[in-house]
Amino acid sequence: MENIIPILILTGPTAVGKTDLSIKLAKSLHGEIISADSMQIYKYMDIGSAKVRPEEMDGVVHHMIDIIEPDEDFSVSDFQNATKSIIEDIYSRGKLPIITGGTGLYLNSIIFNMDFGQSQADPSIRKELEDILKEKGSDYLYSMLEDISPQTARRIHKNNSKRLIRAIEVYKSGGQLGDFSSDLTLNENYQAHIIILNRDRDHLYDRINNRVDLMFEQGLLDEVEALHKMGYTKEITSMQGIGYKEILDYFEGLISLEDAKASIKQSSRRYAKRQITWFKRYPKALWLDIDKVKSIDDQLKIIRKFMASQGFEEKGEI
Repeated sequence: MENIIPILILTGPTAVGKTDLSIKLAKSLHGEIISADSMQIYKYMDIGSAKVRPEEMDGVVHHMIDIIEPDEDFSVSDFQNATKSIIEDIYSRGKLPIITGGTGLYLNSIIFNMDFGQSQADPSIRKELEDILKEKGSDYLYSMLEDISPQTARRIHKNNSKRLIRAIEVYKSGGQLGDFSSDLTLNENYQAHIIILNRDRDHLYDRINNRVDLMFEQGLLDEVEALHKMGYTKEITSMQGIGYKEILDYFEGLISLEDAKASIKQSSRRYAKRQITWFKRYPKALWLDIDKVKSIDDQLKIIRKFMASQGFEEKGEI
């Protein structure tokens, strides 16, 4: 049992309040934080991704933030490989790995046994799909994916050609597209303590709306403009993120600024709703309503008690 690494997973919908609590948990439990956010991996994309600021970190080490350029590819398999190494390193130094973020596929790759070896890149298939994209467009590619897996197609925007191509490539290479397929088993290398933060739905939506307003106050327009001047367009995956594609549409005169802001709020609320549905499928997780348990100290006590009930033993400095 000694080789089983305890990890704490703190997740929940966007804007629920993960960042603040994760830092206090890391201070309390002598941990380091690994970000499981598919937007915070990108450099220069700070405001729109609600990236934790250095001054907010309070001395806690954060991993998997600002690791790639906005036009670089980064797969779930890449996240899994990098995170496994980081978990082992954190644990080897006597600290607790704390994985924080709301990207479900990233979390799945650690919680469950997901072998990506069978779905490595196939250059010939990718070239064939890229040719189809040039000749027939992304709508045709999207219809191909709908025929293969309607469920997967619903999770990918039809203009996100890179992800469309990757999904079809995985299928044609013999890989599995199901993110919660019936044969998923827990990763026994880790003792995963899963905490899911939640709030009253109306309050959560108010927090999302207020966060978007704050992003504009902090300079979201300038951030997107700077990215665009660097050559990053809405054709690349990172710029398809909520808060980026809408501003690019505004810059192109396709929508008004008010409509862009309203669209970001609506998309963020819909994303939060999908996240909550996703997290409901996690086994043996503690759901913590932080509207009802408002004190940080009380939240920490509940989490520590939950972890202890699952066999977690605090050692040394932890």
